[in-house]
Amino acid sequence: MKPVTMYTTAVCPYCIRAKQILAAKGVSDIKEIRIDLDPVERDKMMDLTGRRTVPQIFIGDTHVGGCDDLVALNQAGKLELLLGD
Repeated sequence: MKPVTMYTTAVCPYCIRAKQILAAKGVSDIKEIRIDLDPVERDKMMDLTGRRTVPQIFIGDTHVGGCDDLVALNQAGKLELLLGD
């Protein structure tokens, strides 16, 4: 399974939902980067994604986007393929 990295904040319901979707797909280890605790990481996230909102999800080197993007990928049946090796 490819590594998953997620930029998050402490009280983000979309971050929680994204983690639930990934857990349901068998992802047990998410590298979580809390941008509310580190402004440098927020700047890095914005440079990488061009977005200001969380979550911002990466599977391997692929930027998936936010929670809505993850939901759409899952509903299209493509999330498992992206997570696979």
